[in-house]
Amino acid sequence: MTDFLLTQIKKRKKIIRFIIAGGTAAIVNFSLLYFFTDILGFWYLLSSVLSFAISLFANFCLQKFWTFGDNDKGKNILYKQLTIYVLLALFNLMANTVLMYILVDIFGLWYMLAQFFIAALIATWNFLVYKFFVFNQNV
Repeated sequence: MTDFLLTQIKKRKKIIRFIIAGGTAAIVNFSLLYFFTDILGFWYLLSSVLSFAISLFANFCLQKFWTFGDNDKGKNILYKQLTIYVLLALFNLMANTVLMYILVDIFGLWYMLAQFFIAALIATWNFLVYKFFVFNQNV
């Protein structure tokens, strides 16, 4: 049984690391969202944008170097990856903000729960884009 579990973990190493790295970025995002909204009194959409943007940089480093093991630090590849990553992040930010508005203002969902659902959706498509386009060393 132990051998089976170890084999499964090794097969899914990238996904597990992606979840851990993304979870770390999500903790930063959620913590800052709560801090900006409930502690500082910012409007929840402004808080959402700020927290999302800040967690973006931690996530890039974790995904590039730890999850996908892409230690190529050449400027050309780094700029290309960062460009694709930032474009995806801008799309994610726009999607995150629109979905937050829809779930909170239209459907009346608590903003923290809405962010949880949105984060899960964004994480799913991010893994696919990171794996096949951003940190794919064959591209």
